Amino acid sequence: MSTLADKREQLLTLIRSFESCAVAFSAGVDSTVVAKATQLALGENAIAVTGTSASLASGELDEAKSLAARIGIRHIVISTDEFANASYTQNAPDRCYHCKTELYTQLDGLTEQLGVQVVLNGANVDDASDYRPGMKAASEHSVRSPLAECGFTKADVRALAEYWGLPVWDKPATPCLSSRVAYGEAVTPERLRMVDRAEQLLRDQGFRNVRVRYHRGDLARIEVAADEIAKLIPAATRSHLAEQLRQLGFKFVTIDLEGFRSGSLNSLVQLTANPDF
Repeated sequence: MSTLADKREQLLTLIRSFESCAVAFSAGVDSTVVAKATQLALGENAIAVTGTSASLASGELDEAKSLAARIGIRHIVISTDEFANASYTQNAPDRCYHCKTELYTQLDGLTEQLGVQVVLNGANVDDASDYRPGMKAASEHSVRSPLAECGFTKADVRALAEYWGLPVWDKPATPCLSSRVAYGEAVTPERLRMVDRAEQLLRDQGFRNVRVRYHRGDLARIEVAADEIAKLIPAATRSHLAEQLRQLGFKFVTIDLEGFRSGSLNSLVQLTANPDF
């Protein structure tokens, strides 16, 4: 079994085989590790690119800028236009495919303009066991996944991030806000703002692993870590939180008794393997 040091060297060796690269950089732990690796391996020939739209949670763009500066990698911010695509906003289970297609199409044009050889993403081997329609878009655009190619699990990624002193090594997963909207319910900037502000309210109260899921009828389903659910139970807390979320536009506010589960809406989808991973 490869040690973390072995995998680290394998990762850097793989990236050195590219003359230059652009990293799809979201400021999550996976893409941050890839950005750091590309900076170490390629120096000025590596670029981090962050796509922004209404689906990006508050604070994530600022964190991306800060992390890029800390790593020392050139950073470019682009605006993506997935909301112009009805196949995205209607929010079928393949929504992520249309989002990533928009991102990678823009990156294709950007890399041609900048003379970059390859686009990299932050997918790791654990992603193959989840529902990831975005990987089909990555395959169609010849996007490479160096962490997965070098056998990195999510635990390996976090360990390497800690080894490199990256402050996001223990950052909770922060998928796009559209992932909070139940499949079949239209994704709109207004609904995503409701979700974003609701999650910020919960984080302000000390909750770290948080999801506010949007369901039909303007219903909010709150997920926090199972061992923190009790903090939401006191009557005063529930009443205050419900009132705050109603002010944001939610008509009903519920607490999920199973607690936080990353990608819990995917339980509604018949999962299959990711053949394009």
